[in-house]
Amino acid sequence: MRISAAGQITIPKGLRERSGLNAGVEAEVVPIEHGLLTRKREGTEHPVDRIAGILVGRGMDVDAYINEIRSR
Repeated sequence: MRISAAGQITIPKGLRERSGLNAGVEAEVVPIEHGLLTRKREGTEHPVDRIAGILVGRGMDVDAYINEIRSR
């Protein structure tokens, strides 16, 4: 790997996939004794988790919602 003039690096695809560092995931770089550690930021939420339960606030179950949008 090379560091760009802007201080950017590209993490190889295989390593990103294995580590769960996909597009949109927040990451952090932490100094350790012999270099830097890159990891997913703790406490970040998966995009699906942000919308899970959205129908509950509407007082509607999933089947009723599906039937409603299919009838439009």
